[in-house]
Amino acid sequence: MLYDALLAESRRNDSLDDVRSAALGRVRWLVDLLERQRAQSRWDAVPWVGEGGYERYQAACAATRNEIDGRLAACADEECRAAVLCLLLAARFDRTGFWQYGTQIGMLISRVRGWTSDEVAVMLLCVTEYDMGHWFAESLRTALKAAECLDAHGRRAVAPWLRHAHAELMNTDVPARLRGPLAQRLRTLLESVDEAHIPEGLIPSFAPWAAPLRDRANTSPTPELAGFVRHLASLSGPRPTQRWRRTCRALADAAAVGDLAVEILRGLTEGDPLCSSGQGPHTGWMGEYHYHYVVHQSDGDLARGVVWAAALSGGPAAVPYLCALALRAGGPVSDVIEDLKLAGAAINALAEIDDSAALEALWRLQSRIKHRALRKQLDTALLTAADRQGITAGQLVERSVPDHGLARDGSLEHELGGYRVRVAIEDAVTVRLTFAGPDGRLFRTAPAAVKDGFPDELKQLKALAKEVRGTLSGERARVEALMSAGREWPYDEWCRYYRDHPVTGVLVRGLIWEFQHSDGVWHAAAPMTEPPGEPARARLWHPIRASTDEIRAWRERIVDQRVRQPFKQAFREIYLLTPAEEETGVYSNRFAAHIVHYGRLYALFKERGWQANFLGRYDGGYEGKARAEFGDGEWRACFFHEPAAEDYGDYAPDHAATDQVRFERRDGRRRREVPLAEVPPLVFSEAMRDVDLFVGVTSIAADPEWADRGEDRYAAYWRTATFGELTANAEVRREALERILPRLKIADRCALDGRFLVVRGGLRTYKIHLGSANILMEPDDSYLCIVPSRPKSDGKVFLPFEDDRLSLILSKAFLLAADTKITDGTILTQIKRGG
Repeated sequence: MLYDALLAESRRNDSLDDVRSAALGRVRWLVDLLERQRAQSRWDAVPWVGEGGYERYQAACAATRNEIDGRLAACADEECRAAVLCLLLAARFDRTGFWQYGTQIGMLISRVRGWTSDEVAVMLLCVTEYDMGHWFAESLRTALKAAECLDAHGRRAVAPWLRHAHAELMNTDVPARLRGPLAQRLRTLLESVDEAHIPEGLIPSFAPWAAPLRDRANTSPTPELAGFVRHLASLSGPRPTQRWRRTCRALADAAAVGDLAVEILRGLTEGDPLCSSGQGPHTGWMGEYHYHYVVHQSDGDLARGVVWAAALSGGPAAVPYLCALALRAGGPVSDVIEDLKLAGAAINALAEIDDSAALEALWRLQSRIKHRALRKQLDTALLTAADRQGITAGQLVERSVPDHGLARDGSLEHELGGYRVRVAIEDAVTVRLTFAGPDGRLFRTAPAAVKDGFPDELKQLKALAKEVRGTLSGERARVEALMSAGREWPYDEWCRYYRDHPVTGVLVRGLIWEFQHSDGVWHAAAPMTEPPGEPARARLWHPIRASTDEIRAWRERIVDQRVRQPFKQAFREIYLLTPAEEETGVYSNRFAAHIVHYGRLYALFKERGWQANFLGRYDGGYEGKARAEFGDGEWRACFFHEPAAEDYGDYAPDHAATDQVRFERRDGRRRREVPLAEVPPLVFSEAMRDVDLFVGVTSIAADPEWADRGEDRYAAYWRTATFGELTANAEVRREALERILPRLKIADRCALDGRFLVVRGGLRTYKIHLGSANILMEPDDSYLCIVPSRPKSDGKVFLPFEDDRLSLILSKAFLLAADTKITDGTILTQIKRGG
């Protein structure tokens, strides 16, 4: 019988045996009804045979449930309390979990009064025996309702079981959204019993980062320390309220733990990671597969509290650790799995520190963090820091660019062992560490006297050079993004934060800038030159605001003076609204219906700072949408794409088909789609330029080996696109070639003809398409496949901007102009086949 089984199962030889047996005896009728319900649920008890058998079975089950519910609804308080204990014991006995009786228990708990401490102890002990995370949380929530009804004496009586429940909660795989509120309720109950007690499991016993806190709690336990630790663990998100911050400061001062918080933060940043094969919810079933992490999900609230406590009490001392922790927990390359909440807490805590080092750290993170959610956290942190200073986020970023101690010319020198060691920014992409001997002789590698005599100093200088490279790369991307912003600066502010900055100035001095004088007219100044007079304002020059003659003149000057700009400015492509786009209204099909290599496309999205979902065989993976912000975040472009004709690899599609481009404008905290005609020309041009780049680089039309696939399903597209009309990007490439070709030693063998660079060799004449860089051979326009081994420029030919496709076209031109010297058998066979 079920009654006897429950009685035997509930006998533990402890002080609560009488409470359990008394409860079962008081509601013996409930046990009998549960036994009937269990019998009805057995398969062999179901009257399947005969017409209407299943309906009779359902009616019988419903009748039993209704009888149970009716009897429970009529119970008085004492009988209700006994019924709750009986149902909990039955749930554990059946191994079915709390879900089977959850409704009845919840109904009873809501109206029962007069719980005794022994009854609550039985409930707490019973619910902690569930090993199913979600149902453990649900049953514990029910037990806590009863515990919170106890008076102070009753809470002291159940304190051992409350501590046991807290320890089980922290060691059970319960979702964080459920664990946090339950843990906080348990700690509040325990605090009402003993203010100096730190519940077991609150400080992780195995985490290296928590060692300083464990030591302090073991050696110097105080009510102030306990209150401080409990407060840290109450932080459930990456950004606390102002009340939480005020309380944290007060508790940290009372417990004298400011330095301790920074020490724990250092452990989060530099400590050894934990491995899931040893700790964590997956230990038992992941087998040989495992991962490394810094903070277990059970300890996330405490760790985030530590992060904020270190920022609030440690100030500038916490900055380097906060920056490193954000990169460790949320950076693109890390030794542990990402923890976005922990990284977000570190980012937001940096904004709380009123120190220039914190602003520099946020700047570094902005150039290195790629995750979309964390970039939103960075935007929020920058806005917070900017509001505190009364400036915009953009102004804050440009004022926070680190100078690394460099002089105005971007260099720094040290004397080491008679050698002059120099760290210098040579151009927009190069930072070099050089060594000059006493005789003036230069070395690119460290001489033995420096390497052996000053190893620590040399290591620091190498680290500095690496940091400067990172800053230079980030500034290059940031300044180029200003091309869509149309921002203007007061001239003195521009000089201070742009022209005269040791890092940013190297980039700025290679660009064309416009300056406004008192007459209100803007005048452009050449790179490396100072504007005449006393200008009032400055802004970046963009070809979309210039006339055709002005653009042509600037391009001539850039090539004549061999100025290699930090990014393509004088030769920048312009994209204006077309009649077709005016007709479609809210979307552009200019770059639709192209077949692209999806892996390359996705990688290029990330490289250019676009956010995109990943296409694949899963829900939501059949429609792609890449997004990027322009115009200082006011505008957003959306580039749609999808798998190409169900063309899937093992997981993701090999190829994608491109679709529409649409634009959205910020409207409060939301985005609103707008017609193309309302998009500012700068924003439209810069966004379409990126999309043109995506298509041009990743299209199968640019794949020289595609022609060997025969009648592939995409062959028709390849034949049309690979030698088709030139895009704006390719048109600029053609214009650059017009100026470069006369300066080449093969100039007499080259000519531009429409879409092609025509090269006359000794064996045949070749036509190189200026968009795809693919080649046709005269007289029959047969295809010549040359797979490049070095697509980048080798520096022998001056290029006014970086363009891999232009470098590839020129390298093919040099090769084919001297085709009689070609030794590659594959290429020669193709040339001679029709020659």
